[in-house]
Amino acid sequence: MNVFKLWRARRLGGLLAGLGVLVAALVATGTAALAVQVPPFGSGGVVVQQPPPPSPLAPVVGGMPGWQITLIAVGAALVAAVLAVVVDRARSARRRPAVASAASSV
Repeated sequence: MNVFKLWRARRLGGLLAGLGVLVAALVATGTAALAVQVPPFGSGGVVVQQPPPPSPLAPVVGGMPGWQITLIAVGAALVAAVLAVVVDRARSARRRPAVASAASSV
């Protein structure tokens, strides 16, 4: 197979993947940005008063404790390190062994 055709296919695949991520990001964030408050039907154009916002000092319920977040981060770092070692060893095993020079065999 021609190397240039393979290179172009990879480049096209990367471009399409990037466009897909861009569209997904725009869909996820664009809906809230385009939100409009419409008065309810039958109000005659009069805006109905909204309830007051909650107090900023409301207690936070739930969430994840800090030790769990730390445990997840450490686990992810360990998995990444193990994968890096496995990939490095697999790549070094596929390489051809270095040819000894003629001077060292004499």
